[in-house]
Amino acid sequence: MRTLWKIPVFICALSLCGCASAPEQHAGLSLEKVKHAQRVLSPVARETPVIFSDEFNGQAEVFLKLENLQKTGAFKLRGAYYKISQLSAEQKKRGVATCSTGNHAQGVAFAAKQFGLKATVFMPKGTAPAKVRATRDYGAQVVLVEGSFEDAVAACEKFVAQNGATYVAPYNDIDVIAGQGTIGLEILAQVPDVDAVVVPVGGGGLISGIAFTIKTLKPSCKVYGVQSAAVPSMLVSRERGQIATVPAGTTIADGIKVRTPGKITYALCQQYVDGIVTVSDAQIKDAINTLLHKQKVVAEGAGAVSFAALQSGLINIAGKRVVCVISGGNIDQGQLKELIAPAQAQ
Repeated sequence: MRTLWKIPVFICALSLCGCASAPEQHAGLSLEKVKHAQRVLSPVARETPVIFSDEFNGQAEVFLKLENLQKTGAFKLRGAYYKISQLSAEQKKRGVATCSTGNHAQGVAFAAKQFGLKATVFMPKGTAPAKVRATRDYGAQVVLVEGSFEDAVAACEKFVAQNGATYVAPYNDIDVIAGQGTIGLEILAQVPDVDAVVVPVGGGGLISGIAFTIKTLKPSCKVYGVQSAAVPSMLVSRERGQIATVPAGTTIADGIKVRTPGKITYALCQQYVDGIVTVSDAQIKDAINTLLHKQKVVAEGAGAVSFAALQSGLINIAGKRVVCVISGGNIDQGQLKELIAPAQAQ
């Protein structure tokens, strides 16, 4: 069923005429591995729906891939579950650990519970309370760390070294990337004539998996990433031609607040991603409100950046068929109230 809404199209900064290099197998990542991940995930992960939106006045066909409706409320379940499924019996016995601003934490906690493993999750103290509660509710031990995401990473690495737990990386891991790549398989099955896919970017695991899968099966399809303008680590790294660390900016898109992209994800983005744009917090807030009030879709800040880029006219989609990935919906209720109050007052 198609639900129809309307919103104007803007003149855009990125065109669909860019190109990426021919796909190749990268460091153990292959289409067969992504398909294997899909088989492993089939009893657990939802094949999330794609809904049609005419928010762009018929000048483009835009579809929303609703990973906010995934179990745990975000795509992260896919990569976390597949990674844990591939561990040896001895590794499973020692348990798993990770660091996260929320969605990956919930994915790891959920997956560990399914396999009967102990999970320890390190999270920055500024993480949304709803995400902390949800992670604990799935049975994980949560350790809140002062400072940034990178501080949580350091604390997690120390724990792993001391306790022998297996580190489940949020993005810089081939198994995790393959799990996220299953979204690409679903997109091509649901919208086979897609011209472009727009994906949120933090550390790069989601876009790496999707871009690798899409480009392997349909090289003509463009893949664009969207980052918060406050923490544009992948964009800056691409511009410099090497992995870069950016300052710890403040953004509503906490789920993609990553200062340094991964080595694996950076290489994959360089090879398969056609372009990356950034959006401001004001644009993200507008996107959250549009999705909620016009599409009846609840998206968190990080989950809405892809739609924000389209709504703000940053990607040229005129005459194209585009899939916009809404990567998560775990927004704190208090934050959501603050966002929707101005819209209701108008």
